[in-house]
Amino acid sequence: MSTKLQRRASVAGVRNRTGDSTEMTLDDYYHMVAKTILCNQNPLTGLFSAGKDTDHAWVRDNVYAIMAVWGLSLSYKKHLDQMENWTKCYELEQSVVKTMRGLLICMMKQVKKVEKFKSTLSRDDALHAKYSSVTGNTAVGDNEWGHLQLDATSLYLLMLGEMTSSGLYIVYTLDEVDFVQNLVFYIEQSYMIPDYGIWERGDKTNHGYPELNSSSVGMAKAALEAMNELDLFGSNGGPRSIIHVSSDYIYWCYSVLKSMLPRESFSKETDASLLSIISYPAFSIEDLDLVTETKTGVISKLQGRYGLSRFLRDGHKTPVENASRLHYDPHELKRFERIECEWPLFFCYLILDGLFHENDNQVALYYGLLEECIIKDPEGVQIIPELYAVPGDR
Repeated sequence: MSTKLQRRASVAGVRNRTGDSTEMTLDDYYHMVAKTILCNQNPLTGLFSAGKDTDHAWVRDNVYAIMAVWGLSLSYKKHLDQMENWTKCYELEQSVVKTMRGLLICMMKQVKKVEKFKSTLSRDDALHAKYSSVTGNTAVGDNEWGHLQLDATSLYLLMLGEMTSSGLYIVYTLDEVDFVQNLVFYIEQSYMIPDYGIWERGDKTNHGYPELNSSSVGMAKAALEAMNELDLFGSNGGPRSIIHVSSDYIYWCYSVLKSMLPRESFSKETDASLLSIISYPAFSIEDLDLVTETKTGVISKLQGRYGLSRFLRDGHKTPVENASRLHYDPHELKRFERIECEWPLFFCYLILDGLFHENDNQVALYYGLLEECIIKDPEGVQIIPELYAVPGDR
């Protein structure tokens, strides 16, 4: 596991830093993960659907969901003095493997698209962004969604690298090794490929036009570094199971990323997704001044009481948005100004950023803000809402 991920970033640590004497045990977290995450894992595919009323499983969402399970398994690894902890650690690890392998199998079913994309770089040949959590097959047609989302594929590869380095065995055969190598080829030119980005709709005008996104380039750069010379079979591997990455592509991704920041893209002056590349999980930028400038821009322009807006003039889920239309007219964007929805999730990113940089004041600030947004489910488990929207009568 990388040195960056070895540094402490536990919720218990947050509680200590904020003066809260109530500490949760590992078993408390185990039960929380079981009730909120693992109970939703499909037993056949290992995937998580976006909700109870759909079987669509997004690659990006599934990776982030299982990262919490993986993190808890790493904590149990440090406390293996009891047999019960061994059992829970193994159970959590295998749940992680199940999801990561489920995603791998979904993508391997589209191997022809990966091969074609390497030559065409066309959005029509992109891997799908979501799959059926029940069958593992595609959930929608090639042209029914903005599938070209290089950040999602890159996030998968980044965590595949980190999880493999931590001792998990996710890739089993040389055929799978070859496919993962192809996924590396798939993302290595991200520095020059416009995509639909993390919010899936392309540029801010929401007309379905892809554009070059800093968040995608940064995630690809981190993934290429994580996969470089990685043996997917771990201690049991050899020359055939090692992934190779050209250092030129890492350099080009980094150079383009530095030239784009603190902007997210041509149409977006800033974006909350930049937090994921200047800090956890990607850590794509070594220039601390540029990191600070980017983070300051994100916070000053997007932070609200209940979280951060995704970007300025974001109409998603606002009361004046016409949900039946996929795209907007350019003149409509002004209607969404100052009524953008706020996402508490990004307070979590800023808490983690404060922990990694040992900034106690930042941790305390955003932990306090996050606590005001937390709600409880019928069983009393604390959960974070997806977003807060301005009421329609205001």
